[in-house]
Amino acid sequence: MIYKHPMTTYSAQGVRWDLSDLFSAHDDPRIDETLNACSTRAEAFAGRFRGRITISGGPSSEELLEAISELEQIEEMLSRVGTYAGLLYAADSSSPEYQDLEQSVEQRVTTVRNLLLFFELEWLELPEEAARRLADDPVLKAYSHYLKTLRRFRPHRLTEAEEKIINEKDNTGRNAFARLFSETTSSLVFALEQDGQKQELTLSEVLALLYQPDRRVRERAWSTLFNELSGHGQTLAFIYDTLLQDHLTTDRLRHYPDPMRERHLANEIDPEAVETMMSVTEANYGIAREYFRLKARLLRLPRLALFDQYAPVGKKSTAFSFSRAREVIMEAFGAFTPIFRSIADEFFSRNWIDAEIRKGKRGGAFCASPSPKIHPYILCNYTDSVRDALTVAHELGHGLHGSLSRGQSFLNYDTPLTTAETASVFGEMLVFDYLLDRQTDPEAEMGLVAGMIEDVAATVFRQNVLTRFEQAVFSRRKEGRLTPQTIGDLWIEANEKYYGDAVDIDNEYRWGWSYIPHFIHSRFYCYSYVFGELLVLSLYRMYREEGKGFVPKYLILLEAGGSVSPEVLLRPLNVNLHAPEFWQKGFDEISGLVARLKKLVDTAGGADL
Repeated sequence: MIYKHPMTTYSAQGVRWDLSDLFSAHDDPRIDETLNACSTRAEAFAGRFRGRITISGGPSSEELLEAISELEQIEEMLSRVGTYAGLLYAADSSSPEYQDLEQSVEQRVTTVRNLLLFFELEWLELPEEAARRLADDPVLKAYSHYLKTLRRFRPHRLTEAEEKIINEKDNTGRNAFARLFSETTSSLVFALEQDGQKQELTLSEVLALLYQPDRRVRERAWSTLFNELSGHGQTLAFIYDTLLQDHLTTDRLRHYPDPMRERHLANEIDPEAVETMMSVTEANYGIAREYFRLKARLLRLPRLALFDQYAPVGKKSTAFSFSRAREVIMEAFGAFTPIFRSIADEFFSRNWIDAEIRKGKRGGAFCASPSPKIHPYILCNYTDSVRDALTVAHELGHGLHGSLSRGQSFLNYDTPLTTAETASVFGEMLVFDYLLDRQTDPEAEMGLVAGMIEDVAATVFRQNVLTRFEQAVFSRRKEGRLTPQTIGDLWIEANEKYYGDAVDIDNEYRWGWSYIPHFIHSRFYCYSYVFGELLVLSLYRMYREEGKGFVPKYLILLEAGGSVSPEVLLRPLNVNLHAPEFWQKGFDEISGLVARLKKLVDTAGGADL
């Protein structure tokens, strides 16, 4: 089997985003003008409000509202510039111009935010009684949640001088190491020889080969992936070890009791609820193992290897073009509500999506929502598979969320990570059901169901594994420097608890941690995927039961953005985050998918389809 170079064959070739709604180019003079305006306004803000927040009894509600309104406008401007620089860099991190812009904007944004820093610190210095009175004042109703959320960090803030030093040093510390990781992984070339033809693939392309039907191709891609990563192993391990120690040092200075606490506070969820969710997830690892054994049966293997876990089953898959993905997503979203279809159409027709594969581009997929004053943008790497179509649906779900919550002000716009996946996973489910409902071929149905089980397992079980791994490396880092050997040992240990005896784990997989950007850019982000998937499985069941009556309630949930806490947002849906029974509902849905697949397999006689 000979593969042509994917860069010339994928249907998303030429599908690049148009960022002109932000700025026209990396050298657009409006970038400097915006940053200069932010600096001028920040200086004026400090001159007007410094010392006014901590006066006896606190400021008047009117004065505090004036301060928040001005702060919000400055932060919104900074976000637009910062997002633009970040999007250019993600689209081509090998470009010197984009590298320069990313670093320059990062430094200038830090300077401006250091001028604004006093406001938050003075708000945190207010006695509890005065702060509560102001946060509950009707004049400040629109910002009540924002003000109360800031107070959660009160025990962990340092002096203004110390906070400024940390902000400045981060640019040459953890932020610099994060850039090094991005530039290293996005520049990797994976040389793969197939039937005498040598290919040079990007990270996204070599990962896509793990979904190919030919086992020899998957195995070769697997070895190529980890051989290349291991060649950069010392650098990648050094980056990760440095960032771990940086995080632990900051936690010590800020008096966080454990490495996850800052993330919990930002997610507005308590540690007990997270641990309950993760423990229930681990108790259900057997569902995934049951699926892996069933898949081995389908592939006529005694046991799966890791490079087999995403092999297609059922009828041989055909290319799923980007245009077809657009058509399917539009119809599936439109069947839920015309509002979803209308918003999604803008992303496609107005070029707010960057989907083509190219060197220098960041791997994976994400959606960036810079401000309620402007629409979100989506980056993905489309390799013509059904799974990629579901990924686009997932990111468009984020885009829908960001678009629907544009009625909120900037400080109430972003949702905590725990509820950030609410629309993305829901969008994925809509498209999956759309495809499944139109299947009349049992073999094709088998492939779809198996693919969804694998996606859900990757979002729930695997993300739980990733979080347990993070806990383990942080715990071990307290004892001393982590070597590539130690990190690899901890990675294998965390994965063995998940795969058990259902999947063979090879030694090459010791480097499986080394290309995952969440470990670098967003520590302890991964449990939010578990939260979001299990929550949406419950919400989606409500939709199936209630039909169109569910739609208005769901739209209200998305329109709220980050204006209320997850607990308040989910209260009308009778969600109890501390109850194991709530989380188990999601696993019952996953178990139902496995049972459906097993029935299809039994009906087909267990043949290798």
